[in-house]
Amino acid sequence: VISSLGLSFTDYNVYKNEAVWAGLKHYLKMFKDPGFWMALRNTMFVVFVSVFGQIPIGFILAYILYRKLVRFQGFFQGMVFLPVTISVIVVGILWSKMFSPIGAITGLLKIIHNNPQYTIGIVNDKNLAMLPIGFVLLWLYTGFYMIVFLANLQKLDPSIIEAATIDGASETQVFLKVVVPSLSGVIVVLTIFAIAGSFKGFDLIFALTGGGPANYTEVLTIYMYRYAFVFNNYSFGCAISMFIVAISMILIVLTRFIKVKLAGTEG
Repeated sequence: VISSLGLSFTDYNVYKNEAVWAGLKHYLKMFKDPGFWMALRNTMFVVFVSVFGQIPIGFILAYILYRKLVRFQGFFQGMVFLPVTISVIVVGILWSKMFSPIGAITGLLKIIHNNPQYTIGIVNDKNLAMLPIGFVLLWLYTGFYMIVFLANLQKLDPSIIEAATIDGASETQVFLKVVVPSLSGVIVVLTIFAIAGSFKGFDLIFALTGGGPANYTEVLTIYMYRYAFVFNNYSFGCAISMFIVAISMILIVLTRFIKVKLAGTEG
């Protein structure tokens, strides 16, 4: 991190292994680049899906399994967790084929619309191209959060939930008033994991779309990769990486601040 910070203030020549002081040149260039803001927007979309999609859905699924509200708990637990065991690169290639013009999803939609020429417009729409990525992120990582929540739910004292049920609390009230506050610390830790993972995420989106079409699905890590390792502009790549570190730390501190404030309110 210190090395990257130093290089971000220089013009580094990879061929001569020379670095010339450049000040804030690369940071100013980064903030003026429309591609940077697009990559930042896409990265924040990934953070949103991770924090407000994977974690809540994983929590709800874990609670359903813990309370035995569905039959064949072992089967559903295995099916939801199964994507976590698959290589991320394989998952990216798999879903890129699924969403392709000759893929299974396109073929299914052709049958539904009774139109052999039907194509998935969402993949080529610059405003909607991130939605398939959001879906794949949910499919891939929700099982991890479900398992973590399920493990922590099994540590709860069953008598607390039984007491709430006897007092007339509904299943929803038990979940919101008893279970969620009991696992607030776990939620904060997983939120930090989700934020950190979202900002360093590279392999899935690179395998799924490569940042296309026309860089519309490019996130900050792919944006950094393109400049640092395709254009050999290491100094600019380091500036981008330092921004990723900074914004990650800000979001993590904000998450912990909210946790402290909520804990104080409950007290």
